Amino acid sequence: MKERFRLWSRAQDASPPRIAAAKAPRAAAISSASRRPALPRGVRIYAVGDIHGCVDALDALLIRIANDVKSSPIRNWRIVTLGDYLDRGPSSREVVERLIKLNELNCLIALKGNHDVWLDTFIANPETFREWEPWGASATLVSYGLDLVSLGAPDRCAALAAEFARVLPREHADFLRNLRNHYVCGDYLFVHAGLRPRVALRDQKEADLIGIRQDFLRHNGAFEKFVIHGHTPVEAPDVHKHRINIDTGAYATNRLTCLVLEGAARRFLFSDTPLPD
Repeated sequence: MKERFRLWSRAQDASPPRIAAAKAPRAAAISSASRRPALPRGVRIYAVGDIHGCVDALDALLIRIANDVKSSPIRNWRIVTLGDYLDRGPSSREVVERLIKLNELNCLIALKGNHDVWLDTFIANPETFREWEPWGASATLVSYGLDLVSLGAPDRCAALAAEFARVLPREHADFLRNLRNHYVCGDYLFVHAGLRPRVALRDQKEADLIGIRQDFLRHNGAFEKFVIHGHTPVEAPDVHKHRINIDTGAYATNRLTCLVLEGAARRFLFSDTPLPD
């Protein structure tokens, strides 16, 4: 299994990145109506929260996942990333490259976040840069090698979009276009933002799956499945009766969170946990 993760040799050989201090996850009781949600027997899922261009945190977390698989082998394991790979952090391009390599190894299920749809939108309609820019667009474009000053951003949106379309690798564009908007395994639903309450999963709109916030977060009732999501940054994994939020604001804290699910068991891995000697 270690062989799979030699793709991240740079991170394995380097010292762990300096990471801002963050609070430990708060303790919370998890209850269910009849039984605790579970995955099918023999399946383990590593669910990873919003990455937002933080490739150092992603590399560190991948090492911890590799070590976890090595120390506790299981045949059927996969990584589920919850979306928002772009913007805010400095290394959106490198994050997409890592995920493409994981996808080639057939161990990744990559979900779509609201930030991940901006690239096609911007290329098709350059003026949307003015809407995208406050959400971290400049960091993404710079990571792909664009010089925003010489291109006149944000005053020359068309020139900016044309240059971005020229330099964006086809495999990156294809990867982002083919992201799933949700994934179900056993009793769990994995999604970027959440669900519209009291609407069947089959009837959910993608705009809600990747962008809903308060209507979902304020809902205290059950959903068709136990929901694992991100989208709304929290200081530590936020565990509720019917959902868990694992977006720990990596772009601000450099702490990327992974929820490990196996059977009915749950545990966490963090990008900033010291590695064993």
